[in-house]
Amino acid sequence: MARINLLPWREEHRRERQRQFMSTLLMTSILGVVLVFLAGTVYDQKIKHQNFRNELVKKEISKLETRIKRNEELERTRARLISRKQVNERLQASRAMTVELLDKLAKSIPVGVTLQSMRQQGTTLVLAGTSQSNARVSAYLKELGQND
Repeated sequence: MARINLLPWREEHRRERQRQFMSTLLMTSILGVVLVFLAGTVYDQKIKHQNFRNELVKKEISKLETRIKRNEELERTRARLISRKQVNERLQASRAMTVELLDKLAKSIPVGVTLQSMRQQGTTLVLAGTSQSNARVSAYLKELGQND
């Protein structure tokens, strides 16, 4: 017996194309979801790795900050030691000056001049005493001026 197709061929062809479209749409959707999941996973891994690196950098920065503080403290200590050293050097240099000054004063005092007191105020030396005449004081001052 002859087989007769009662459905129009166009209708059957349209259904077949619609089925193919739906299966392609389903496969594309699944593929899209998988790709989005994979991309999210990759970016999450990159973010975790970068956070790990950031933490390492923060730790190194804190170590360096403590070293900087220690270096600053050492610099302050060094500056204090240098200032002490300079004070000691100045004192050592002026120690001999006092002896020389007293020696020059003792050797240069002329006859008729008597020193009663001597004071030092900074770099100024104040001498107080008596003299038999103003000429002797003048001669004494000239003598002191020549001994510089």
